[in-house]
Amino acid sequence: MTDTVEPSIHQLHPSNDRGYAFAIYALYALGFFTIITTIVGLIIAHVKATTASGVWLSHFQFQIRTFWIGLLYFIAGFALLYFFVGVPIILWWTIWTLIRIIKGAILLHDKRPIAAPASWLFG
Repeated sequence: MTDTVEPSIHQLHPSNDRGYAFAIYALYALGFFTIITTIVGLIIAHVKATTASGVWLSHFQFQIRTFWIGLLYFIAGFALLYFFVGVPIILWWTIWTLIRIIKGAILLHDKRPIAAPASWLFG
């Protein structure tokens, strides 16, 4: 008599969280040209964050945080354009967002987690 062990759901459907995280970084980068891709990336990050763990969860949390903090920077900068203070804020938002996208993609490529995904500045 042989015991057969049925594969778990995770073995039947391997997770591709790393691929999703890469796609979200790419969507965020494209968001500088088409805003809708950033929103699509945010939705994917929220959906995947509910089932991800470990390294991948840290990236999804980092991506979600990048969107919301970046949105606040952008709104503040846009609102202050009339007073000429908005230009440096929007420039800061652009550089800050690019740094987070590049840093996240490099760490993801190396299969390393984001050390502090909830960080306000660079994470």
